[in-house]
Amino acid sequence: MRPQSAQKNRKSKLQLIHQYYAYTGFYTFIWGNIKKAILPFILIVSGLIILDRFVIDFNYFFEFITKNYSSASLFALFFASESFLGLIPPELFIAWVKTLANPFMNLSLLALLSYSGGCVSYFIGKSILTIPRIQTAMESKMAKHISNIRKWGGFLIIVGALLPIPFSMVSIASGIINYDFKRYLMFGLFRFLRFYLYALAIFSLMSN
Repeated sequence: MRPQSAQKNRKSKLQLIHQYYAYTGFYTFIWGNIKKAILPFILIVSGLIILDRFVIDFNYFFEFITKNYSSASLFALFFASESFLGLIPPELFIAWVKTLANPFMNLSLLALLSYSGGCVSYFIGKSILTIPRIQTAMESKMAKHISNIRKWGGFLIIVGALLPIPFSMVSIASGIINYDFKRYLMFGLFRFLRFYLYALAIFSLMSN
């Protein structure tokens, strides 16, 4: 009887969790962001194909970048971008590492830098709490992110790590509400999965 009651309890907990996320609009939020991501992704991929075939050879372009700028400076630029609002699309850097020796090792380094940049953003969010004026300004600008992280916690961090939602913004919001850092680190690991999945598409595109 105990195993059956345990299964019922698990089912009831899962049902309650499902009802909560359905009621608070979590599934609608995810689907909305997926739909928003599909069209830009298709346009970016189509644009890259057209540019690569008729305008510029991207392999040559990235090799030119590598010859004229050190890899260390480009990795540093990427880390800075991922730490402060993610201003540069990671896809450009994913395409760049395809032209380097050991592309998958360098891709893993990119993912690690993005993950670490998210941690920097988290602590930026925590530091904001010590400056009342900045805290008030940031809370008004990031009201939606803060509200969502309070409602959905770790699930929003996973979504931010995987989808084209600014991961830095989600991380800052996590710091502002003082979200448990250990849990943040655990859920943030999905950032690595995002880089590997996007690399599969971008690397195959550049191989054609």
